[in-house]
Amino acid sequence: MKIDVPSIIDGYSQGYFLMADDDNVLSWYSSNQRTLIPLDKRFRYPKSLQRILNQKRFSVGINRAFESVCQGCAARETTWISKELQAIYLALYQAGYAYSFETWQGDELAGGILGIAIGGLFIGESMFYRISNGSKVAMVKLVEHLRNRGYLLFDAQLQNPHLERFGSYIIKPSAYQALLRTAIKKQCNFL
Repeated sequence: MKIDVPSIIDGYSQGYFLMADDDNVLSWYSSNQRTLIPLDKRFRYPKSLQRILNQKRFSVGINRAFESVCQGCAARETTWISKELQAIYLALYQAGYAYSFETWQGDELAGGILGIAIGGLFIGESMFYRISNGSKVAMVKLVEHLRNRGYLLFDAQLQNPHLERFGSYIIKPSAYQALLRTAIKKQCNFL
């Protein structure tokens, strides 16, 4: 299967995202209620997580285990990350667009977030954990990382109760498109 990376990046740059349906058919989607993770003071997390952060149980890594993070994100009873989509993520990683932001406990992968970076836009595709709080710590540390790198937009695509705990919010498509156009023009380096 030949993967057309420029066309895929163009789709994401227009506000679409890829998902496989129950039959593993991959299609482009958009949402009338786009979910963003705030990169400003609206970002929050449970107080119990602050104790874990203070204990420094986890270290952070980027792309130390990209394929393992893809597999961890896809390893669910019902998943929208098909084998074909995993191959696309790998191609995007090899082209410098996809990243895994990981938490580690010693030499063990604790959790991580899989995402795509285009300009000043970071698209959080999925997250997982193997050790309790591994993905939550990854979220806090990823937001810090994106702030430090000057990112403008952290797109989480679809709202869920887990993301709401971090202050995620929904915006209308027109507002999202305006932010998206500004963000993709900004030059940010994820690494």
